[in-house]
Amino acid sequence: MKSLAGALLLSLACMPAAPAAECPRKDALGTSRVLAVDAATWPQTGLMSFPQSLPLEDHEVVLTFDDGPSPATNADVLAALAHECVRATFFLIGKTASEHPDLVKRIAAAGHTIGHHSWSHNNLKYMSGEDAAGEIDKGIAAVEQALHGVSTTVPSTPFFRYPFFEMTQATLDNLQKRNIAVFGADLAADDWLQMKPEDELKLLTQRLNAAGKGVILLHDPARQTAAMLPAFLRYLRDNGYRVVHLVPAIAAAGTTTAHKK
Repeated sequence: MKSLAGALLLSLACMPAAPAAECPRKDALGTSRVLAVDAATWPQTGLMSFPQSLPLEDHEVVLTFDDGPSPATNADVLAALAHECVRATFFLIGKTASEHPDLVKRIAAAGHTIGHHSWSHNNLKYMSGEDAAGEIDKGIAAVEQALHGVSTTVPSTPFFRYPFFEMTQATLDNLQKRNIAVFGADLAADDWLQMKPEDELKLLTQRLNAAGKGVILLHDPARQTAAMLPAFLRYLRDNGYRVVHLVPAIAAAGTTTAHKK
């Protein structure tokens, strides 16, 4: 079984980039390619937390949304992404997913990737080892139940992001053993702070221009982000940025696997 999985990952690594699906609006930003992330070789990424990020080219970005699904804002976020034919990754809170399974299914049906963000967004760094592990597994099980109707701690998409980017070595080691990739981010919009949408747009574009590329952290429940998102996507389009969609390597076919050179 291990040799078969290894052969699969090797074959994925050799495949060309998968282009975005055809978009009916020819002037839309679109999704430029799909990148399959191999958790075995990229267990921890994101320059805000770790020494390395994903192998993105200049002017490539990955859009990620935390803390959903939010009934107040998710429809606006999905509409903005759909209008520009863009696919993103949503790191969902288990408790909220269990309360709004219809929203979880709607995110997945739109073609976005669904990752995991704990059960209740507690700070795992200050919990006991047993409680932190339970918070992770309960969150995974709730999202899987909402998405697939099966409560399991084996995630269909093995992507996890720590609340507050706060972590312990014990939980990191456990996630790595389970082949679950841990995502930080390369830059953030700071949308956990109250600000006007135009101020958030200015802050985010300044940071992006300084970095030139990267995994971007946004929040699904942030009203200012939902209001800012259409303008940000137009900014990406007008300034030559390209959106990359992340998927897990083990479930991918015909995509580029993110692997170390």
